Amino acid sequence: MTGRYPAGAPPRGAGRAPGPVPAGDPAGGEARWTGLDWDRAVRLIGAADEVCLACHVVPDGDALGSMLALAEALRGLGKRCLASFGEPFTVPASLRFLPGQEMLVEPGRLPAAPGLMIVLDCAGPDRLGSLAGPAAAAAALIVVDHHASGAEFGTVRLVDGQAAATAVLVDELIRRLGVPLTGTIAQGLYAGLASDTGSFKYPCTTPQVHDLAGRLLEVGVRPEAVSRELWDRAPFGYLQVLAGALSRARLERDAAGGHGLVWTTIGRADRVARDVPYDQLEGVIDQLRRTDEAEVAVVLKETDEGEWYVSTRSKGEVDVGRACAGLGGGGHAGAAAFTTGGEPDDIIDRLRAALRQAGREPNTRHPEQDL
Repeated sequence: MTGRYPAGAPPRGAGRAPGPVPAGDPAGGEARWTGLDWDRAVRLIGAADEVCLACHVVPDGDALGSMLALAEALRGLGKRCLASFGEPFTVPASLRFLPGQEMLVEPGRLPAAPGLMIVLDCAGPDRLGSLAGPAAAAAALIVVDHHASGAEFGTVRLVDGQAAATAVLVDELIRRLGVPLTGTIAQGLYAGLASDTGSFKYPCTTPQVHDLAGRLLEVGVRPEAVSRELWDRAPFGYLQVLAGALSRARLERDAAGGHGLVWTTIGRADRVARDVPYDQLEGVIDQLRRTDEAEVAVVLKETDEGEWYVSTRSKGEVDVGRACAGLGGGGHAGAAAFTTGGEPDDIIDRLRAALRQAGREPNTRHPEQDL
């Protein structure tokens, strides 16, 4: 997909008035956003000739899609843009369809002390990897995010823990910058929105989410093509890795405070033997979490560096974000993760203990595809 319009699609900028939008504009975002310093963010961007953008390591659809959409909007304003993410600097196979990747540069090419840096979908500087240094040294740092558990970092924080995706906040920032919504911008925003709502099936899918999706479709996004790229294609080796992971899955009905836990592991050797890169393991947990008898699903994935990335999901009764935060990670109540060393059995023992203390009311808003 290239972001081009199909026959009969509205012209560029359809559905959005040109020109900067004042903060008090009643057409602007939801009422809760009045507490965010949109004006200052717009002024900082307006005064900058060059803007550096970064998202979290191993980016998902919301992180990379939001960053590329904003980079395209800033380029439309005549800004020089450098967009990147920390090592491993490899775009996941499922996201290589996104337009605007010519603006991506290796993390080492970002200035050591940028004049203006914008960080997207990143709850804390530790999620930036090697780009945490430039972020800390930036003269001005704008943080655009929807992780409520995020650290208080950034000169300007456009953060809303109730937003369905960072893409929602990026759309509002682009609107306030006065940039028309184009097919290329919409492609990135839609990828972010679809990713973090689980293709519009998670509880964070509100009427406002559907309104935004509708505007994105109006300028040419093809939802069936995006869905195919994100969820409906994989090399044969992935199916073999998935089969192995499911065959190793263990169900513990009494774990997680009696709500049930299902978990599995994917060692580095499992995927290397089938030529499956680490970034293609994202969807395994979505299969595991279908287990009726388990409230919590966990996948331990061994990275190329030999650490274990522990992805967790909850259906609403257990706050996995709280459990993962206690183990050095974080995320949402319904979707969280942490990275650690050690043996899988020991890691699960620590997580099992954390989950016993993490019961919650069934009101989770963000069981996302990834973090």
